Parts: sequence; C-alpha cells; structure tokens
Amino acid sequence: MAASALPAPILSRAAEAPRRPPRLRRGDVVGLIEPAGFSDGPEQVEAVRAAIAAMGLVPRVGAHVAARYGYLAGTDVQRAADINAMYRDEEVRAIFAIRGGWGSARLLPLLDWDVIRANPKLLIGLSDITALHLAFAARAGFPTLHGPNAANSWQAISWNSLWRLAFSGEAPELSLAPPVLPLSAPEEGDSEGEDGGGRGLVTIRPGKARGRLIGGNLSVFSTLMGTPWLPDFEGAILFLEEVNEAEYRVDRMLNQLALSGILGKVAGVIFGQCTRCAIGVPGYLGFTVPQLLDHYLAPLGIPAVRGANIGHVGNQLCLPSGAGVELDAGAGALRLLEPIVG
Repeated sequence: MAASALPAPILSRAAEAPRRPPRLRRGDVVGLIEPAGFSDGPEQVEAVRAAIAAMGLVPRVGAHVAARYGYLAGTDVQRAADINAMYRDEEVRAIFAIRGGWGSARLLPLLDWDVIRANPKLLIGLSDITALHLAFAARAGFPTLHGPNAANSWQAISWNSLWRLAFSGEAPELSLAPPVLPLSAPEEGDSEGEDGGGRGLVTIRPGKARGRLIGGNLSVFSTLMGTPWLPDFEGAILFLEEVNEAEYRVDRMLNQLALSGILGKVAGVIFGQCTRCAIGVPGYLGFTVPQLLDHYLAPLGIPAVRGANIGHVGNQLCLPSGAGVELDAGAGALRLLEPIVG
C-alpha cells in the first residue's frame, strides 16, 4: 500500500487516560530521530518526511539528524539530545525512528528519564530501536510501538495496525500470521533470501496466556542482558525476531535467554521472522532455526508460536511493546487488553 494513498476515517475525541501516550490525529506534529545509524542522505530524509506527511502528520526533524560520527548519526550526546528534545517539546505527539543499525543502547544513560516519564509519547521503530523499547518498558511506564522504521515501507498491514493502535485507540485482536502472497520483502536493506524462521505461522504450543508484551530484536536484546536496562519478565509475553544471523548464533542467544532464567519466567513466546538466518552452506547438516525454536520453547510448556509477521520484512505487524495482551497461540492471535493511547 503506497504511503500516498493511506485511507483514514474521521476520528472522535476521547479522554486521555493516565500514563498513556496521546493518540495520533490528522495534523499532529511527530518527531523524526536517528538514535543509531545515519540515513543515506538528504534524499532519504525528504522521502521519510513525505511518507509521514502522507499519514496526515506533520514531521519535525531532530536537530542532529544530518550529523555523522563514524557509523553513527552523530555523537551519543547529539542523538540523545534529539530524543530528550522531542519528549520536552509539547507540540510533538509521537516519535518515529528513521532507521536502525547500531547505537541506541549507547544512549540509555544519557536520556532524561524524568522528562520522558512525565511526557508519555509513542516511540515507533524496530531493529536497533529494541534497546529503547526495552529501556522504556523498564523506566518510562508507558507503551511503545515495535513497527517499521520511518524509512521502511508502510504497506497495508503495517499501516492498518498502526492506525488501529495509535490513531483510533482500539484494543484490537491482531492476527500474527504473515501474508501468504506475495512474500514480504526484507527491510533495512536486506535482499530477498531464505527465512530461517519459516514463512508461515506455526504453533509450537497451543493455549492462551496474558501478560505484558516485551521484546524485539534478539541480538540487541542479548546485548542488554546483565545491565539495568531490561524490564521484569515475570509473567510477560516475550516477542523476538532476527536478521542475518547464522543458526549457531541464534542457538547461542536463545541459550543465553534460557541460562539467564528469562525463558523460565515468561508466560508466552512469539517468535517472528528470522530473515536470512540460514547459513546456506551446501551439505549443511546442522540445526535449522525452526528446530532451535522448538528445542528451546516447546519444553517450557507455555503458549508459543514461530513465524509471526514481525521482524525485518515488509508489511509487518505493529506490536504494542509494554502493553497488556492476551496471546492465543492456537489461533495465532494477539489481543490487547486495553488501548495503548488515550
């Protein structure tokens, strides 16, 4: 679905609930930040501005978005300053990350958590933005949205789930199944390749579970283990995805989650796409990613699915990180327990 043809109904106003970000409306100002890698240049930033404007929103670009520092979009101080400024700015109603890469975790000690907690606003992005989603779940006290970065495509499923969660303020039931045809194209610069997690949704263990939805990119998640920036996973619904990681690395990271006790704490697991996670060596006789997921998740005895429509693929689902949800693994559905915006 092209960004220039994004349909929208007329919204009625609703009272804002405490500790919820404000819902988005046509004409709202939203911030654009680069907390990790730098964009491909002014042309990409202008394309992002146009895509956000096509949503009916008014983009406000962070002061340091054009900066570069090594492979980062400016120094840590500059990138953190843009996030802090967006949460201080009373006109800004939500914040979109332009892209991922690496570097968001470097910002966590530099963020003004008092300001962020006092000004709930949706943070939207994926991949390296996982570091921010996890830290917000631990420190901010309000949900964020794990969905496409602003520079990614906003196809029908991505846009419709964003609309229902952020604009209309619903508490919807979301299908976790990926679209059947055509196959979604990988995002974040990845070429089409084998999906180690499988294209279809597979129920590892059926059943229902309720809890706080927390997770993101597996690699980024693992880098925060042992730090004070992870939230409590007791009774949580864990969601994970990955890209460009060989099977043995996925094994290593899942084992780390098991040894840390996190897998033993959660009430349910959603594993999304593992794009280009097959090593591709002729005659390879090792484990596949689906085999690894079955190995680590099936013995937990909790509702679990793999192959969900999240991760580094186009037309992915937006997920409300930090929100209360019910996972129905047998039906492949996720239901919000209450709206994430007021």
